[in-house]
Amino acid sequence: MRTFLLTLLIVLNCLGAVRAQAPATVPVGPPVAPQAAPAAPQSPGVTLTLNTGDDRKNIGTAIEIVLLMTILSMAPALVMTMTCFTRIVVVLSFLKRAMSMQDLPPALVTTGFALFMTVFVMRPVATDIYERAYIPYIEQKMDWREAGEIAAQRMNEFLLKQTREEDIALILELSKTARPASAADTPMHVSVPAFVLSEIKTSFQMGFVLFLPFVVIDLVISSILVSMGMFTLPPVVVSTPLKLLLFVLVGGWDLVVVSLAESFTA
Repeated sequence: MRTFLLTLLIVLNCLGAVRAQAPATVPVGPPVAPQAAPAAPQSPGVTLTLNTGDDRKNIGTAIEIVLLMTILSMAPALVMTMTCFTRIVVVLSFLKRAMSMQDLPPALVTTGFALFMTVFVMRPVATDIYERAYIPYIEQKMDWREAGEIAAQRMNEFLLKQTREEDIALILELSKTARPASAADTPMHVSVPAFVLSEIKTSFQMGFVLFLPFVVIDLVISSILVSMGMFTLPPVVVSTPLKLLLFVLVGGWDLVVVSLAESFTA
């Protein structure tokens, strides 16, 4: 009996010690609201804002930008029709055909050479336009209308100097435009096509002169081959090296370049 009571007391003491060492309960607070999920990142975009105020300066700037973009898009056509580019390209093409070399020099080389020759020849005109129209416009001494008019007059002066009178008369007749009182009064829609027509005529005349010595070489080589009974041998095989030799000995490229440059100053 005593053993049972002692055992019961030991068990009760152990239970009391365990209860005393138990952690205190954490007080329960109000429920925490769940946090909202982070917003998804927005994709980049462009926002356009239209200003409806009466800002004439901004409108004028917008018009200038539109005109500049229009001119840049028409730059290839302007270069081919209002500069000396056409004459130079056609003459170089005639030279390649006269020497029986269709692919040498490559078309890219001849076109690039013609472009830089155009820059060289048109430099005085570009300088005058820059000094008389562009600088006063940048310095706000004149508006874009006056600057454009001065540039057009200077360009028209160059076109008329390189154009034949009969070509101008032909375009005036086709367009049914009254004959101007002076050459400076010729409108651009007449001077530009007349200039292109005159340039093609001049380039064909220069091409004919270039063809003559090479045609003589072809005739001589053909006669020699026929007299020797070599009918199956193409004359071009023999005449092409002789053409190259003659062209190099006389300084052909220098003569062609000088002739092209002087044809615009005559």
